[in-house]
Amino acid sequence: MRADLAALADGDLASRSAAGDDEAFAEIMRRHRQRVYRLILANVADADEALDLVQETFVSAHGALRRFDPNRPISAWLARIALNKSRDWARRRAVRRMLGLATPVEEIAELHADDQPLQDVQASDRAELDRLARAVAQLPSSQREPLVLCAVDGLSQAEAGEVLAISEKAVETRIRRARLTLAQLLGRN
Repeated sequence: MRADLAALADGDLASRSAAGDDEAFAEIMRRHRQRVYRLILANVADADEALDLVQETFVSAHGALRRFDPNRPISAWLARIALNKSRDWARRRAVRRMLGLATPVEEIAELHADDQPLQDVQASDRAELDRLARAVAQLPSSQREPLVLCAVDGLSQAEAGEVLAISEKAVETRIRRARLTLAQLLGRN
């Protein structure tokens, strides 16, 4: 049965899942969880929170499958749910901070010691990636979201516009602004 599901298009899986086929939904999750995770992680910058939000995203998606149009891309629909979950998390976090209930924020990426020392080049690349991740996390969501959708998740500007409910031109503008902001944050010209 699993091989049969792997051959189905996302829309067919969504229809089967909406009709109660849990294996079809498991296939949807298998196909899209990494993309959803990357999108959420880029927005919340906390791996543990991102895992929780991925789970919340798929729980919400499962509950809303009857309203999903199987003729539309499921990846954009899941991205929209994931962004909403990320925004909800950010709002809750802001409220906790205002009330003094938040725990201290840890660094985005902790470098874990390896049994084998990293070569200089690898260490430099890792440090640069960590620096970039911290800079992306500092972007306003209006810039970060289109940048991540296009640069990380590989969506076209039109698809990102659909996910964010903005025009393709607005996506283009926000990505340009995000890149300029990143250049400033990273001290590049």
